[in-house]
Amino acid sequence: MEKAKAFLELTRGESDRISSLAFPPHRLGTECSFYEYYSLRGIRVDRIEPGQVFCTFKVPPRLTDREGKLASGAIANLVDEIGGAVVYVEGLPMNVSVDMSISFLSSAKAGRLLGAILLVRVAWEFEDMKDELEIIGRVLGQKGGYSGTSVLVKNKTTGELIADGRNSLFGKHASKM
Repeated sequence: MEKAKAFLELTRGESDRISSLAFPPHRLGTECSFYEYYSLRGIRVDRIEPGQVFCTFKVPPRLTDREGKLASGAIANLVDEIGGAVVYVEGLPMNVSVDMSISFLSSAKAGRLLGAILLVRVAWEFEDMKDELEIIGRVLGQKGGYSGTSVLVKNKTTGELIADGRNSLFGKHASKM
C-alpha cells in the first residue's frame, strides 16, 4: 500500500508546476476551456470525408506519464473526442459516449527534455523527437440516435498501431415528424 501511495504522490517539482498554472475564468462560446486547452490542444485535422476524419497529433509532454509515454487516459480521451467528432452534425447537440472499448497495443513518447536558462526564468525546450500520431475516426454505423465509431491511433512514422478503440454514442435529436 505504501508503494502505491508513494508512486501516486507528486514530486515537489510536479506540485510547483501545477500550482503555477493560471487560467482566467472560461467564457462559454468565446474561448476554449481548460479541458480543451490542456487535453485537445495540438490536434490537427488533416482531412474530412463523409463518415471519416483524419487527424495528426504530436505527443505533448503534458499528456505523458512518468516514463514519458502517452498516458492511457490521454489515449482514451482521443478515442472519445475523435469518435464523437466523426458523428457530429453542426446545429445538433453533441452525442454522448455510452460505451467505449480500447485495445492498447503500443506506446508513444514525447521528446527528451533539454533545460535552458533564459534570463532568470527556466524554460524547457523539446527536441523535435516527439512521436507524431495519425488518428483515424470512422463511422461504423448509425441507427436512430445511436452511432458506432472506430478510432485507430497509429505512429505516423513507423505505422505501428498504438490503440484501437470502439465508441458507442447516443444523441437525442429532433424528431422528423
